[in-house]
Amino acid sequence: MPISNQQVSTHPFLRGLYDDGYYPDHVVDRGRAVLLALCERIERERPAGLPALYALTQAATEEFNDLQAAFEADGSEIETVAREEIAGDFGFVASAYGFPDADVEELIATREW
Repeated sequence: MPISNQQVSTHPFLRGLYDDGYYPDHVVDRGRAVLLALCERIERERPAGLPALYALTQAATEEFNDLQAAFEADGSEIETVAREEIAGDFGFVASAYGFPDADVEELIATREW
């Protein structure tokens, strides 16, 4: 399902990680795919309120938890810079889909990084 939200479809997800050689692009690609799948799911399910949005974003956050091992296998990790970049993109997604008041910490509450 292609993304219909123009703001989201042109957003450079995880740009800061791609720009930093510390993060392997093929693993960052997997993180970007998680975020795009989240956007597709939001468009498909149309969460009616913050609790429903949080359920979707926290499920996506758990997918990032699973990526931690892939980063480590390539000599990287989800550390401060990556955490901020990932959290920022979750906040962007919430805002782009009409939830500007979403709490970023709640969006990624299930994170283990």
